[in-house]
Amino acid sequence: MVMRINLDCNACCRKLRRILLNMKGVETHLIEEQSCRVSVCGRFHPADLSIKIRKKMNRRVEILEIQGASGINGHVE
Repeated sequence: MVMRINLDCNACCRKLRRILLNMKGVETHLIEEQSCRVSVCGRFHPADLSIKIRKKMNRRVEILEIQGASGINGHVE
């Protein structure tokens, strides 16, 4: 899932990183500070994750792209 979050400073990035590390179901994440994009991988509901981040950071979260999990042969399970 790719989200857009307004990250003004390094403290905002650290706070987001801490929030993502403590969330269950999130396996990997990538925070792109310059483009204000966050990529998150794992087993979670995208809407639930974005609501939790919005509540904890008090910032607007915009979901840009959602990719489903693919199996070994490329089929969505």
